[in-house]
Amino acid sequence: MKMLLVSMPWNLLETPSLPLGLLRARARACKRPPEVIDYYGNLRWAEYLLDRSMGTITAQDYSYVANWGVWHGMGDWVFAGVLAGRPDFHAHDYPGYLAGRRADPGKSAAMRDHAAGFITLAAAEILAHEPDLVGFSSTFQQNVPSLALARQLKDAQPDLPILFGGGNCEFPMGPALHRNFPFIDYVVSGEAEIAFVALLEALSGERDIAGVPGLTWRGADGRSVCNGPSGLVPVDLIPSPDYSGWFGALGRSQVRDQVQPRLLFEAARGCWWGEKHQCTFCGLNGSAMKFRAKSADDVWSALADLVTRHQVLDIVMVENIMDKSHARDLLPRIRNAGWDLRFYYEVKANLRRDQLALFSDAGVSHIQPGIESLSSRVLALMDKGVHATANVQVLRDCECNQLTVDWNFLYGFPGEDEADYLAVIEQIPALVHLQPPAGATRIILERFSPYFERPELGFTERHAAEFYQYLYDLPASEIFDIGYQFGTSAHGITGATEEALAAGVAWWRDNYLGSSLVYRQDGEALHIYDARAGWPRRRITIDKPALAAAYLLLMTPHTVSGMVRRLTDQGMESGEQEIRDWLSWARTEGLIFEDAGRIVALATDRPPVRAPRPLLAQDHGAGASAR
Repeated sequence: MKMLLVSMPWNLLETPSLPLGLLRARARACKRPPEVIDYYGNLRWAEYLLDRSMGTITAQDYSYVANWGVWHGMGDWVFAGVLAGRPDFHAHDYPGYLAGRRADPGKSAAMRDHAAGFITLAAAEILAHEPDLVGFSSTFQQNVPSLALARQLKDAQPDLPILFGGGNCEFPMGPALHRNFPFIDYVVSGEAEIAFVALLEALSGERDIAGVPGLTWRGADGRSVCNGPSGLVPVDLIPSPDYSGWFGALGRSQVRDQVQPRLLFEAARGCWWGEKHQCTFCGLNGSAMKFRAKSADDVWSALADLVTRHQVLDIVMVENIMDKSHARDLLPRIRNAGWDLRFYYEVKANLRRDQLALFSDAGVSHIQPGIESLSSRVLALMDKGVHATANVQVLRDCECNQLTVDWNFLYGFPGEDEADYLAVIEQIPALVHLQPPAGATRIILERFSPYFERPELGFTERHAAEFYQYLYDLPASEIFDIGYQFGTSAHGITGATEEALAAGVAWWRDNYLGSSLVYRQDGEALHIYDARAGWPRRRITIDKPALAAAYLLLMTPHTVSGMVRRLTDQGMESGEQEIRDWLSWARTEGLIFEDAGRIVALATDRPPVRAPRPLLAQDHGAGASAR
């Protein structure tokens, strides 16, 4: 059997497809392993656009649609006319939808003019391989381009079996695709490592197709038949991905000089926090919440092999949350290898300073700690299990360890009120030297999230997000089953408070790079050098030993009573009222952040070299390397 695996736009150009890499490796487990060919339609699309536009639609334009268009189905819309068989299908009203949301369309309209020609080209290139089976991996904006190509393949060769799988095919989305698009023969819902091998063996006549877990297929009457769920794949059946097809395609690509390759690696599945307390807004993991992680030995062995084979040092760890033991067992091994690897990790925002130092020493350059808010009450509404001051501590300590933090300030939770945000907005000027969020964003109702599964939590009204109507020529009920994002009535802050939050975050982003707040200990005194935007350039000295010790205690969040006890234990008598008066002064001076009875210090222990030279910089000691 010859199988062709397809990754269509809008997979990122700089990374291979993890699903294709996993399935390519997993195919070796078949009794009669098939020949597997990868078709990276995303790279071919970027090349096609560059060529047909005479260089005016670049890889950067592709990346804009791939990264930012996902919130509005922009990449799917580019191919919607091809799928519908009508070039004018919502060609003129979708731009108005974007304008109504102040969303930049990029060059999506110009791209759409080339979509039909590309689908014809891709179909011809695939059929030239004479495959026995074509499989599409579809996640996020890959649905419509994959469907458009699958339809053209089926029109050209009706007996060619078409398979779909991936995140967009979780139940009930996968069965909905199958019943609405009859050119799809098979859909795998859920984790595919076991089902994929079983399907290939069934197509080879070695087992009954009715026994393939998680498979939707067509019965003799042409109707969809859904087998039982696939269940969770044991971690030892998740292979190290085979990316040879992608590196071959990239090496031949016209856009290779515009792409900085990054490896994707999956060390775990599920979410150990979500098993007990799934964040109310999070729709990740679908039915596969149970956390499973590979051993540090297995992870390092696979990573070392991939890096050695492909000579790529940038690695994105794609698990939703890092295994807690990997910080202890894996990161030191990475550091000791001395390979200058650069990692991106998703972690929980309860990391201590010493743990963040391990990340930095191991070459982790980016983390996404799921900060989401700086209001403890809103974090409780999310079921985050973390205090706002702990989030600020992570931001501060990442600044000290040259770790870039990716986060968004989310709002719009049922039960929140203005007071939850006004207290944060008031303190944003004090935070300007810490890494700002990408933006302030109202939450989206996602399939599989507790907010979606449990309407009693607040979102009783729901319908498929508006942009889906511009993508599919289907009844609303069917679009509802295909969709992942949903529209609903707005909750939480609106009006002036929403605008103030957005303005505060925008100011923070505009002024972060030129700001710093650094302390230096001098005997029993502390000197704090303030070079933050919006504050006078100054040196603040805390020379009373008890108060200097109190500020150092606040490197971890404390309550007032907890501070007093700790100072007493250190032999420094200081009354609670004196501490409260001092904290009031410190907040006025922007030296601390306070929320829900807990306080955390804001000054870092070293200056970032990204910042302008602060006042009395010669007193700061050793500088830090650039982020």
